[in-house]
Amino acid sequence: MKMTQLFLDELKREAAGTRKALERVPEGHNSWKPHEKSMPLGYLASLVATMPAWIDYMINRDELDFAPVGGNPNKPQEWTTRAELLACFDESLAKAQAALEGTTDEHLMTTWRLKAGGHLISEDPRHINIRHGVINHWAHHRGQLTVYLRLNQAAVPALYGPSADEMF
Repeated sequence: MKMTQLFLDELKREAAGTRKALERVPEGHNSWKPHEKSMPLGYLASLVATMPAWIDYMINRDELDFAPVGGNPNKPQEWTTRAELLACFDESLAKAQAALEGTTDEHLMTTWRLKAGGHLISEDPRHINIRHGVINHWAHHRGQLTVYLRLNQAAVPALYGPSADEMF
């Protein structure tokens, strides 16, 4: 099986649980944080909704500077309604799927660079960056989001197993 197909299948599986979590994000609490060092709920939800689109960057660009001098034009957009958040998610998924469908396994073996403020953070094959920088990282932030949901009295969805609020 091709790597591109494996990533498309995994994206589809992970998207289902992500949608369930995003559908439960409470509106009107975007600035809420569980701790002063934590990111706000609205930003975290935007991050979870838009992370799949990073696959497009990893396939169609040679590098990304996520903290460029002068500001980040790729910062997740603000949302006010759950419908806007889910629309961002749908757009992000579409970008990821199109990028994966339009590439080859050979291209996924080529190098991609991640930078911050012009400094090199990592330089690995694109498939490694997609696995670690998107899929695994996405699961991490989705897990954070479920904690935020619990602390805001929203039902936590069953993702990889049942939750206290939902069986499969």
